[in-house]
Amino acid sequence: MQKMKIGLIQMGLKTSTDLEPAAIRDAMNEAHLPMIEKAAEQGVQVLCFQEVFNQPYFCPSQDGKWYAAAEQVPEGPTCQMMQKLAAKHRMVIIVPVYEETETGVYYNTAAVFDADGSYLGKYHKTHIPQIAGFWEKFFFKPGKSNWPVFDTAFGRIGVYICYDRHFPEGWRALALNGAEVIFNPSATVAGLSQYLWELEQPASAAANGCFIAAINRVGTEAPWNIGNFYGSSYIVNPRGKIEAQASETEDELLVHEIDLDMVREVRNNWQFFRDRRPETYTRLTDGE
Repeated sequence: MQKMKIGLIQMGLKTSTDLEPAAIRDAMNEAHLPMIEKAAEQGVQVLCFQEVFNQPYFCPSQDGKWYAAAEQVPEGPTCQMMQKLAAKHRMVIIVPVYEETETGVYYNTAAVFDADGSYLGKYHKTHIPQIAGFWEKFFFKPGKSNWPVFDTAFGRIGVYICYDRHFPEGWRALALNGAEVIFNPSATVAGLSQYLWELEQPASAAANGCFIAAINRVGTEAPWNIGNFYGSSYIVNPRGKIEAQASETEDELLVHEIDLDMVREVRNNWQFFRDRRPETYTRLTDGE
Protein backbone atom coordinates (compact mmCIF):
# COMPACT_ATOMS: atom_id res chain seq x y z
CA MET A 1 0.00 0.00 0.00
CA GLN A 2 1.17 3.53 -0.79
CA LYS A 3 0.74 5.73 2.26
CA MET A 4 1.11 9.49 2.79
CA LYS A 5 1.22 11.10 6.22
CA ILE A 6 -0.31 14.58 6.00
CA GLY A 7 0.00 17.46 8.47
CA LEU A 8 -2.26 20.53 8.50
CA ILE A 9 -1.60 23.55 10.72
CA GLN A 10 -4.43 25.90 11.71
CA MET A 11 -3.53 28.94 13.79
CA GLY A 12 -4.89 32.22 15.09
CA LEU A 13 -3.15 35.54 14.57
CA LYS A 14 -0.43 36.12 17.18
CA THR A 15 0.09 39.90 16.94
CA SER A 16 -1.81 43.14 16.65
CA THR A 17 -2.68 44.21 13.11
CA ASP A 18 -1.29 47.63 14.07
CA LEU A 19 2.21 46.25 13.52
CA GLU A 20 3.94 46.52 10.17
CA PRO A 21 3.48 43.49 7.89
CA ALA A 22 7.14 42.45 8.16
CA ALA A 23 6.88 42.24 11.96
CA ILE A 24 3.65 40.23 11.73
CA ARG A 25 5.29 37.92 9.19
CA ASP A 26 8.25 37.26 11.45
CA ALA A 27 6.04 36.60 14.49
CA MET A 28 3.76 34.22 12.60
CA ASN A 29 6.66 32.36 11.01
CA GLU A 30 8.19 31.95 14.46
CA ALA A 31 4.90 30.73 15.91
CA HIS A 32 4.73 27.96 13.32
CA LEU A 33 8.20 26.60 14.07
CA PRO A 34 7.26 24.44 17.09
CA MET A 35 4.41 22.87 15.14
CA ILE A 36 6.68 22.20 12.17
CA GLU A 37 9.11 20.47 14.52
CA LYS A 38 6.25 18.49 16.04
CA ALA A 39 5.12 17.47 12.56
CA ALA A 40 8.61 16.23 11.79
CA GLU A 41 8.69 14.24 15.03
CA GLN A 42 5.41 12.58 14.05
CA GLY A 43 6.73 11.61 10.62
CA VAL A 44 4.64 14.02 8.56
CA GLN A 45 5.55 13.76 4.88
CA VAL A 46 3.42 16.59 3.42
CA LEU A 47 2.66 19.69 5.49
CA CYS A 48 0.35 22.58 4.60
CA PHE A 49 -0.54 25.88 6.30
CA GLN A 50 -3.66 28.07 6.02
CA GLU A 51 -4.25 30.74 3.37
CA VAL A 52 -1.72 33.64 3.58
CA PHE A 53 -0.62 31.87 6.74
CA ASN A 54 1.77 34.46 8.16
CA GLN A 55 -0.46 37.55 7.89
CA PRO A 56 -3.94 38.49 9.06
CA TYR A 57 -6.75 38.04 6.59
CA PHE A 58 -6.53 41.71 5.64
CA CYS A 59 -9.14 41.69 2.87
CA PRO A 60 -11.97 43.19 4.96
CA SER A 61 -9.97 46.40 4.48
CA GLN A 62 -8.91 48.26 1.38
CA ASP A 63 -5.73 49.56 2.98
CA GLY A 64 -2.62 49.78 0.81
CA LYS A 65 -0.52 49.11 3.92
CA TRP A 66 -0.96 45.41 3.28
CA TYR A 67 0.77 45.48 -0.09
CA ALA A 68 3.95 45.51 2.00
CA ALA A 69 3.05 42.00 3.19
CA ALA A 70 3.79 40.59 -0.26
CA GLU A 71 7.01 38.60 -0.81
CA GLN A 72 8.89 37.18 -3.74
CA VAL A 73 8.40 33.46 -4.45
CA PRO A 74 10.62 31.54 -3.94
CA GLU A 75 13.26 34.19 -3.15
CA GLY A 76 11.46 35.87 -0.24
CA PRO A 77 12.28 35.32 3.43
CA THR A 78 9.36 33.01 4.17
CA CYS A 79 9.97 30.69 1.24
CA GLN A 80 13.70 30.62 1.94
CA MET A 81 13.02 29.61 5.53
CA MET A 82 10.51 26.91 4.58
CA GLN A 83 12.75 25.58 1.84
CA LYS A 84 15.48 24.92 4.41
CA LEU A 85 13.00 23.29 6.79
CA ALA A 86 11.68 21.05 4.01
CA ALA A 87 15.20 19.79 3.34
CA LYS A 88 16.03 19.46 7.03
CA HIS A 89 12.97 17.37 7.83
CA ARG A 90 12.67 15.52 4.49
CA MET A 91 9.16 16.93 4.30
CA VAL A 92 7.12 18.41 1.46
CA ILE A 93 5.90 21.85 2.59
CA ILE A 94 3.10 23.85 0.95
CA VAL A 95 3.55 27.54 1.77
CA PRO A 96 0.55 29.84 1.13
CA VAL A 97 1.80 33.44 1.01
CA TYR A 98 1.01 36.85 -0.45
CA GLU A 99 3.25 37.23 -3.50
CA GLU A 100 4.55 40.17 -5.52
CA THR A 101 5.60 39.05 -9.00
CA GLU A 102 6.55 42.52 -10.22
CA THR A 103 6.07 46.03 -8.90
CA GLY A 104 2.39 46.47 -8.13
CA VAL A 105 1.28 43.00 -9.24
CA TYR A 106 0.19 40.70 -6.43
CA TYR A 107 -1.16 37.16 -6.17
CA ASN A 108 -2.58 34.87 -3.51
CA THR A 109 -0.04 32.08 -3.91
CA ALA A 110 0.96 28.67 -2.62
CA ALA A 111 4.60 27.64 -3.14
CA VAL A 112 5.52 23.95 -3.02
CA PHE A 113 8.86 22.61 -1.80
CA ASP A 114 9.80 18.96 -2.15
CA ALA A 115 11.31 16.79 0.59
CA ASP A 116 14.85 17.60 -0.56
CA GLY A 117 14.12 21.34 -0.40
CA SER A 118 13.81 21.80 -4.14
CA TYR A 119 11.26 24.34 -5.33
CA LEU A 120 8.63 22.55 -7.43
CA GLY A 121 6.54 25.56 -8.39
CA LYS A 122 3.50 27.53 -7.29
CA TYR A 123 -0.23 27.92 -7.72
CA HIS A 124 -1.99 31.29 -7.99
CA LYS A 125 -5.53 31.50 -6.60
CA THR A 126 -7.81 31.50 -9.64
CA HIS A 127 -11.16 32.80 -8.40
CA ILE A 128 -11.07 36.11 -6.51
CA PRO A 129 -14.16 37.27 -4.55
CA GLN A 130 -15.21 40.91 -4.27
CA ILE A 131 -18.00 41.27 -1.73
CA ALA A 132 -18.41 43.07 1.59
CA GLY A 133 -15.76 41.83 4.01
CA PHE A 134 -13.84 40.06 1.25
CA TRP A 135 -12.42 42.81 -0.98
CA GLU A 136 -9.86 40.47 -2.51
CA LYS A 137 -9.69 42.07 -5.95
CA PHE A 138 -8.11 45.08 -4.23
CA PHE A 139 -5.20 42.84 -3.22
CA PHE A 140 -4.98 39.87 -5.63
CA LYS A 141 -4.79 39.46 -9.37
CA PRO A 142 -6.67 36.35 -10.59
CA GLY A 143 -4.28 33.53 -11.36
CA LYS A 144 -4.02 31.48 -14.53
CA SER A 145 -1.75 28.67 -13.36
CA ASN A 146 -3.03 25.97 -15.76
CA TRP A 147 -3.83 23.64 -12.85
CA PRO A 148 -0.33 22.51 -11.86
CA VAL A 149 0.16 19.13 -10.21
CA PHE A 150 3.38 18.64 -8.25
CA ASP A 151 5.12 15.27 -8.40
CA THR A 152 6.55 15.15 -4.89
CA ALA A 153 8.62 12.51 -3.13
CA PHE A 154 5.44 11.11 -1.55
CA GLY A 155 2.74 11.51 -4.19
CA ARG A 156 1.13 13.84 -6.71
CA ILE A 157 -0.52 16.87 -5.13
CA GLY A 158 -2.44 19.94 -6.25
CA VAL A 159 -3.48 23.18 -4.55
CA TYR A 160 -6.78 25.06 -4.74
CA ILE A 161 -7.12 28.15 -2.49
CA CYS A 162 -10.13 29.12 -0.32
CA TYR A 163 -12.85 30.68 -2.57
CA ASP A 164 -11.68 28.42 -5.39
CA ARG A 165 -13.41 25.55 -3.63
CA HIS A 166 -16.84 26.83 -4.69
CA PHE A 167 -15.94 26.16 -8.35
CA PRO A 168 -16.08 22.44 -9.26
CA GLU A 169 -14.22 22.91 -12.54
CA GLY A 170 -10.84 23.43 -10.85
CA TRP A 171 -11.12 20.31 -8.70
CA ARG A 172 -11.81 18.33 -11.87
CA ALA A 173 -8.94 19.95 -13.78
CA LEU A 174 -6.47 19.15 -10.99
CA ALA A 175 -7.68 15.56 -10.77
CA LEU A 176 -7.47 15.13 -14.54
CA ASN A 177 -3.90 16.44 -14.38
CA GLY A 178 -3.07 13.64 -11.96
CA ALA A 179 -3.55 15.02 -8.45
CA GLU A 180 -4.08 12.31 -5.84
CA VAL A 181 -4.39 14.82 -2.98
CA ILE A 182 -5.57 18.42 -3.32
CA PHE A 183 -4.90 20.95 -0.55
CA ASN A 184 -7.28 23.87 0.02
CA PRO A 185 -5.76 26.46 2.40
CA SER A 186 -8.49 28.87 3.47
CA ALA A 187 -9.53 31.82 5.62
CA THR A 188 -13.22 31.23 6.26
CA VAL A 189 -15.54 32.70 8.88
CA ALA A 190 -18.78 31.41 10.34
CA GLY A 191 -21.91 32.40 8.52
CA LEU A 192 -23.04 31.58 5.01
CA SER A 193 -20.12 29.29 4.22
CA GLN A 194 -19.80 27.15 7.34
CA TYR A 195 -22.40 24.57 6.38
CA LEU A 196 -20.71 24.33 2.97
CA TRP A 197 -17.35 23.61 4.63
CA GLU A 198 -18.25 19.95 5.18
CA LEU A 199 -20.34 19.68 2.01
CA GLU A 200 -18.36 21.00 -0.95
CA GLN A 201 -14.96 19.38 -0.40
CA PRO A 202 -16.34 15.92 0.44
CA ALA A 203 -18.57 16.13 -2.63
CA SER A 204 -15.62 17.21 -4.78
CA ALA A 205 -13.43 14.43 -3.36
CA ALA A 206 -16.08 11.87 -4.26
CA ALA A 207 -16.72 13.36 -7.71
CA ASN A 208 -13.01 13.27 -8.56
CA GLY A 209 -11.82 10.18 -6.71
CA CYS A 210 -9.10 12.01 -4.75
CA PHE A 211 -8.23 13.06 -1.22
CA ILE A 212 -8.81 16.68 -0.21
CA ALA A 213 -7.14 18.42 2.73
CA ALA A 214 -8.98 21.57 3.84
CA ILE A 215 -7.24 24.06 6.16
CA ASN A 216 -8.83 27.04 7.92
CA ARG A 217 -7.54 29.54 10.49
CA VAL A 218 -9.05 30.09 13.96
CA GLY A 219 -10.13 33.03 16.10
CA THR A 220 -11.10 36.61 15.29
CA GLU A 221 -8.98 39.42 13.88
CA ALA A 222 -9.35 43.05 14.96
CA PRO A 223 -10.02 45.69 13.87
CA TRP A 224 -12.20 44.09 11.19
CA ASN A 225 -13.93 41.40 13.28
CA ILE A 226 -15.82 40.04 10.30
CA GLY A 227 -16.57 36.84 12.17
CA ASN A 228 -15.05 33.80 13.78
CA PHE A 229 -12.57 31.77 11.76
CA TYR A 230 -13.87 28.36 12.72
CA GLY A 231 -10.89 26.08 12.11
CA SER A 232 -12.30 22.58 11.57
CA SER A 233 -9.48 21.67 9.19
CA TYR A 234 -9.92 18.15 7.87
CA ILE A 235 -8.88 15.40 5.47
CA VAL A 236 -11.55 13.72 3.35
CA ASN A 237 -11.10 10.54 1.33
CA PRO A 238 -12.12 9.72 -2.27
CA ARG A 239 -15.41 8.28 -1.03
CA GLY A 240 -16.31 11.66 0.49
CA LYS A 241 -15.80 10.55 4.10
CA ILE A 242 -13.93 12.83 6.52
CA GLU A 243 -11.17 10.72 8.07
CA ALA A 244 -9.67 13.27 10.50
CA GLN A 245 -10.67 16.74 11.69
CA ALA A 246 -9.29 19.49 13.93
CA SER A 247 -11.18 21.60 16.47
CA GLU A 248 -13.12 24.79 15.72
CA THR A 249 -11.21 27.00 18.14
CA GLU A 250 -7.66 25.85 18.87
CA ASP A 251 -4.28 26.22 17.25
CA GLU A 252 -3.68 22.69 16.09
CA LEU A 253 -1.50 20.38 14.08
CA LEU A 254 -3.73 17.73 12.51
CA VAL A 255 -1.77 14.62 11.50
CA HIS A 256 -3.31 11.77 9.56
CA GLU A 257 -2.03 8.99 7.33
CA ILE A 258 -3.94 8.29 4.12
CA ASP A 259 -3.92 5.30 1.79
CA LEU A 260 -3.26 6.52 -1.75
CA ASP A 261 -4.30 3.16 -3.18
CA MET A 262 -7.86 4.25 -2.46
CA VAL A 263 -7.64 6.71 -5.37
CA ARG A 264 -7.30 3.89 -7.91
CA GLU A 265 -9.83 1.71 -6.10
CA VAL A 266 -12.54 4.40 -6.06
CA ARG A 267 -11.92 5.55 -9.63
CA ASN A 268 -12.09 1.95 -10.86
CA ASN A 269 -15.38 1.43 -9.02
CA TRP A 270 -17.13 4.59 -10.14
CA GLN A 271 -15.50 5.26 -13.53
CA PHE A 272 -16.55 8.92 -13.54
CA PHE A 273 -13.56 9.80 -15.73
CA ARG A 274 -14.55 7.18 -18.30
CA ASP A 275 -18.19 8.26 -18.36
CA ARG A 276 -17.74 12.03 -18.43
CA ARG A 277 -18.85 13.71 -21.68
CA PRO A 278 -16.73 16.86 -22.15
CA GLU A 279 -17.96 17.32 -25.73
CA THR A 280 -21.41 18.07 -24.31
CA TYR A 281 -20.22 20.66 -21.78
CA THR A 282 -19.34 23.53 -24.12
CA ARG A 283 -21.85 25.73 -22.28
CA LEU A 284 -19.34 25.73 -19.42
CA THR A 285 -16.59 27.32 -21.47
CA ASP A 286 -18.26 29.26 -24.28
CA GLY A 287 -18.11 32.56 -22.41
CA GLU A 288 -20.96 34.67 -21.13
